[in-house]
Order: sequence, then structure tokens, then C-alpha cells
Amino acid sequence: MHFVKDVKYLSDYKLLLTFEDDSLRQVDLASHLDGEVFEPLKDMSNFKSVHLNSDLDTIVWKNGADMSPDFLYEIGVPVAESVPAA
Repeated sequence: MHFVKDVKYLSDYKLLLTFEDDSLRQVDLASHLDGEVFEPLKDMSNFKSVHLNSDLDTIVWKNGADMSPDFLYEIGVPVAESVPAA
């Protein structure tokens, strides 16, 4: 089972997530915002309210929506750590 350690908003409906194995994964949630709980997240100001809930070990929004960390890991695209400029 995976859990999220950090979340950063990137752009549109994309987030950069850090998981317990220290992997970085970019998730694009644009096609996953259906249903009563997730529909309000199509409003960008709501979507940007995303934050980490360390009690649940995943991301949550101010309206109470959350997503399974295993689902997020599965749909996430691995991202190499950015190399600092020399």
C-alpha cells in the first residue's frame, strides 16, 4: 500500500506527488473529476485547495474529497528529480 508524503500543484489539473518510496509522480486528474464529490473540483480555485492529510496519508480538498493513494500511484507518471542549476 502506498501513501503520499507531499503534494505540489503544477498546472491545470496536474499535481506532483511524493510517495513513501520517495518516488515523484505527476498525476493529471482532469479525467477523474466525476461524481458528486469531485465535480466541484473542476472549479480551479477549489482544485488548488489540495493539501496533504497526514492522518489519511493522501491528498484532500477543502470540500472533503480525497483520493486513494494507490490509485494516485497507479495513474501517476514517474518524474525524475529536477537537477539544480550549476
